[in-house]
Amino acid sequence: MTDLNYRDGYLGGILMDFMVVVGILMGVIAVLGGMIVKGANLMVFVNPEALLIIFVGMFAAVINSYPLSDIKRIPGMFKVLFTNRDYNPVATIESIVEMSNIARREGLLALEEPVNQIENEFLKRGLEMVVDGIDAEQIEEIMYTEIEATEERHHAGAGIFKTAGTTSPTLGVLGAVIGLIGALGDLSDVDKLGESISSAFVATLLGIFFGYVIMIPFSSRLARKSAEEIQVMNIALEGVLYIQAGQSPKTIKQKLYSKLEPKLRPEDEE
Repeated sequence: MTDLNYRDGYLGGILMDFMVVVGILMGVIAVLGGMIVKGANLMVFVNPEALLIIFVGMFAAVINSYPLSDIKRIPGMFKVLFTNRDYNPVATIESIVEMSNIARREGLLALEEPVNQIENEFLKRGLEMVVDGIDAEQIEEIMYTEIEATEERHHAGAGIFKTAGTTSPTLGVLGAVIGLIGALGDLSDVDKLGESISSAFVATLLGIFFGYVIMIPFSSRLARKSAEEIQVMNIALEGVLYIQAGQSPKTIKQKLYSKLEPKLRPEDEE
């Protein structure tokens, strides 16, 4: 899936999403840089207790919030986060217009062979139903149900990261409290007391960092990628129904391009 010319609704295939990596690195540099400027000892991060509280606590919150079927999808969500599939609605519209031209000239049955060359499986299934003579209401119901299921699945995926993100800062406070309890349990060694208190607040720092710099932004990014995919699916659904209804290619093109922001429309459509 690396051919730039395939009519699949995606441009450029699946590539590394470097902006996510850049964002993470900028967050790390901001925190470490601030600590260095303040003269803090970076060795305070060698704190297994804080890491245990934050990461195990976040995972426990997610397990308590979502069923096992959603938990099993977490590795796949990370793959989505760190890869960049550029959903291209323009390519989808052009593919639909091309199919409508064929249907206009030669009839719906003439789509059978060209449809097999479409790699967008959602659009392909819709056009196959048109060729098979399934009525418009059934096609709309089937395709819309799939869109809803996809949207719900994506919503759950983004929700997992949001749950982890909103839980993380509170777990950081909990880790700091636990650390202070341990530090204040022995006040005899003043030097060790200062180090223990400093170490206790590492949990708070990590909790806020992973919550507001990593997990919640990950949730927002998944939601954005979901919106892009759903937009392409909705365009495919409407295009399939327009073709079955026998609308002209020009009308179909105008209607579908009207759903896009102006900068994505060709000059003639503007």
